[in-house]
Amino acid sequence: MLSDIEIAQKAKMLKIAEIAKNRLGIPEDELVPYGHYKAKISLSYLETLKDKKDGKLILVTAISPTPAGEGKTTTTVGLGDGLNYIGKKAMICLREPSLGPVFGVKGGAAGGGHAQIVPMEDINLHFTGDFSAIALANNLLAAMLDNHIFHGNQLGIDVRRVQWKRVVDMNDRALRRITAGLGGPGNGYPREDGFDIVVASEIMAIFCLATSIEDLKKRLGEIVVAYTRDLKPVLAKDLKAHGAMTVLLKDALAPNLVQTLENNPAFVHGGPFANIAHGCNSVIATKAALKLADYVVTEAGFGADLGAEKFIDIKCRKTGLRPSAAVIVVTVRAMKYHGGADLTTLTTEDIKALDKGLVNLERHVENITKVYNLPCVVSINQFTSDTPAEIELIRQRMEKLGAKIVLASHWGDGGKGAAELAKIVVDLCESTDKKMQFVYEDSDSLWDKINKIAKKVYRASDVTADSKVRAQIQTLQDEGYGHYPVCVAKTQSSFSTDPKLRGAPENHVISIREIRLAAGAEFVVMVCGDIMTMPGLPKVPSAEKIDYINGNVVGLF
Repeated sequence: MLSDIEIAQKAKMLKIAEIAKNRLGIPEDELVPYGHYKAKISLSYLETLKDKKDGKLILVTAISPTPAGEGKTTTTVGLGDGLNYIGKKAMICLREPSLGPVFGVKGGAAGGGHAQIVPMEDINLHFTGDFSAIALANNLLAAMLDNHIFHGNQLGIDVRRVQWKRVVDMNDRALRRITAGLGGPGNGYPREDGFDIVVASEIMAIFCLATSIEDLKKRLGEIVVAYTRDLKPVLAKDLKAHGAMTVLLKDALAPNLVQTLENNPAFVHGGPFANIAHGCNSVIATKAALKLADYVVTEAGFGADLGAEKFIDIKCRKTGLRPSAAVIVVTVRAMKYHGGADLTTLTTEDIKALDKGLVNLERHVENITKVYNLPCVVSINQFTSDTPAEIELIRQRMEKLGAKIVLASHWGDGGKGAAELAKIVVDLCESTDKKMQFVYEDSDSLWDKINKIAKKVYRASDVTADSKVRAQIQTLQDEGYGHYPVCVAKTQSSFSTDPKLRGAPENHVISIREIRLAAGAEFVVMVCGDIMTMPGLPKVPSAEKIDYINGNVVGLF
């Protein structure tokens, strides 16, 4: 059996200019090519699409992720190919992979098997340099902040209250907490500092939520980098940094066009994680795709409790985007894992574990259909070890919730294997009269917002925070940030903040550990549990298997 990278390397790609012209009607002059098979679409061209009618938006989400894997990105790609296979004009919108997971444990994010986007190696590595531009803009702001303090600190910044961290696109736990400015007066004032991974940077969030260069620049200027001794916020525009930051990001803001293995168009742009950020590809790419295709398939990070909630309560709330239908991705083996089965036994029929683990899927279906009020279909990523009895049990349980299920074989069969899924999705898009709803209202207080997320989506019994965190929340409320959405940073592995709690735990407590204001992105981050905004590498990182042999990249997955 060929590996993902071997399948991708055998792909018969078309020149990206041909994809743009013949599939999307984009003239070659409006492309900024990065080699033969990837290109950016000029922002000026996207402006000409504003009066075009929007296509239908389809959200792909999943159950709570497990070590067994679910295949959400693979399903997104497969569904896009499936829609084109049944004769629809469709494209997909995905996030860009971060080098942290690529060299860590999760691997890349270009799909798998015969449902991939290509060129796979480029996409999973440096791609078009967007993440580098975001890191540079972030770190320029950090450098200008420390430089301002060094040269007299005219703004009166309290070095104990610096909020802005540097970033690097790599899992590096040694950088979580550092001391900057050591080495004497010529190197600045020593202070405690730290790094986040690029995908957790507020610049990444701003990049993905901005609607134009002008909006990007305005948002960058509103970033709160520090506070004075009398607790007045110091903004990026106070340091006169936002103009130069915009210059670093101006080319990156144009969406990247690539193709699937079946030569269907795909935008891959932006990449915030959903466990520590808002987990969606860029607004610019999504809106452009809706003007260029009749059906647009996009994904939200991790499960429907994290990624889909943020997609709806942050991205949709801020932009007016409204999905017409949702797909929940599941595997039989992942359900058995949620039912307590050991990883080593997941390929053996286990009706008891499956029956117990299905509560996780049921919770996600209830959230999609009742909390977010979207029609959905459950897509089972099929494996040869799945038995008829196991599939039938899932079918019976989903019928009780009124949710359709479909067996999808796009990993092995490409778009043809997702044709049935595509037909169901089209039917949902064209026949539903449901209107998506938010988990909370803009007018709710920040405390009420986190409580509604915790109790309606996570099924928690309570939300707790120490007096310092409660005071921070109240201060943000009093300072006029109460209308902002809430971005919850917590483990993706459970509805709770304990990654070991499988299934669908209820009556647990969500404890808020830290508050971060993202004034440029216009949301408030509430860090819950032990989640890290700078991950570490595992004992045996994927990087050990990645190599360059005889002119080919090997070991990527």
